[in-house]
Amino acid sequence: MIEMRAFSHHDGRVTDLLVGGAPLGPALVLHHGTPSDASLWGTWDGVARENGLRLVALSRPGYATSTRLPGRTVADVAKDVREVLDALDVPWFVTAGWSGGGPHALATANILGDRCRAVATLAGVGPFGVPDLDFLAGMGPENHAEFGAALRGETGVRAWLGEHAASFRNATGPEIADAFGELVPPIDRDMLVGGYADEMAAEMRRALATGFDGWIDDDLAFVRPWGFDLGEIRVPVTVWQGDLDLMVPAAHGAWLASHIPGAIAKPAMGHGHISLVTTYRDEIVRELIASAKQRA
Repeated sequence: MIEMRAFSHHDGRVTDLLVGGAPLGPALVLHHGTPSDASLWGTWDGVARENGLRLVALSRPGYATSTRLPGRTVADVAKDVREVLDALDVPWFVTAGWSGGGPHALATANILGDRCRAVATLAGVGPFGVPDLDFLAGMGPENHAEFGAALRGETGVRAWLGEHAASFRNATGPEIADAFGELVPPIDRDMLVGGYADEMAAEMRRALATGFDGWIDDDLAFVRPWGFDLGEIRVPVTVWQGDLDLMVPAAHGAWLASHIPGAIAKPAMGHGHISLVTTYRDEIVRELIASAKQRA
């Protein structure tokens, strides 16, 4: 049974937490995209339970009911995950992150490598400012404008989101595809219909109900150093990437696969940002488990 909880950290902050899947044992720790929140992962409850994994997802600071943590880095997520897993008495875990959650999954795997046995990035963004990755190339125009604003600091990105992101805070299912604008190719737009569109719109409204702080701090963290070294990851890594993705283009996945030791590329031809995850969910979890068994 899925449960949303308010988890209290040692520093007094509160994290919006989703727990589901199997009642005991190892965990599947999932990191949502940008913008988003933990409720996104409710549809993964069944596959987690079927594979004997507890389902654990945290809304990053500033999203939904999670207390903001100004100036956070990507690496800061690992401390929050560690506290949650300790409280839940989780012995070991596998982790995955979608889109903006990709770097956070990698940080968790790197910093908590004593307990993490495998990690997957799902259309995960690569680092900004490295010489061999053109971060914005191939992205839709909305991302060019958003990250341009992020480079001007909090004031710049807050102003840009205030002017351009209201559609996400108020979107209904039939409106969510249009809210993404030119970031969704036809294959992704085809996914954003019916019940799935209603669920995504509800999750976006929940994530942004208290404002844009989580989104702002994600964007600022992405254009700064992440706070950990990708070359030091020592757990099995799979890099899932659609070739039609306009939010996080295929070059990001290729860069990650070639710069993380031992990473295995999992190209998804004919897929975009959203269709990748909706289509390959069960396979992603099976691959994580297989990788974890090899490391055990």
